[in-house]
Amino acid sequence: MRPEVSREKEKEDEDEDALSYMEELEQQGMIVPWCSQLEVLSHSSLGCFVTHCGWNSMLESLPSGVPVVAVPRWSDQGTNAKMMAEVWGTGVRVKANEEGIVESEEVKRCIEKVMGGEERGEEMRRIAKKWKELTREAVKEGGSSDLNIKAFVKEIEGGECSSKVF
Repeated sequence: MRPEVSREKEKEDEDEDALSYMEELEQQGMIVPWCSQLEVLSHSSLGCFVTHCGWNSMLESLPSGVPVVAVPRWSDQGTNAKMMAEVWGTGVRVKANEEGIVESEEVKRCIEKVMGGEERGEEMRRIAKKWKELTREAVKEGGSSDLNIKAFVKEIEGGECSSKVF
């Protein structure tokens, strides 16, 4: 068989395998090329968020009240994951094996911990809901974020800040 024919046959087999795999996955959920993360996080049927813990993911998960499974890889993600899991208590952080690889069983363990009926899972979900309430209070008229942004704008405009909330 000519090499190019062999490669074409391999490519066809790979495409068929991928199609079969996609059909199987679509029976369990929805596959889309892109979606609004904030809209997904705001959906009432969402139980937890498996995230790399980038800054935007963290800022979107807290006001959504969704507990997280933290899978940080680099940069600020490790610090963010530590804050979410250990300081704020809104999730759990995966543990990589000795080679630095996060195995599927570890992800499964963490999801079950967050979603399960045990005390720790219930506590994470309760704390995540509390953060949702706190963030909504902060952005309301007269809330800390509202006052801070008004003070910031006033300072930039050259006026005096009547209320320093920082």
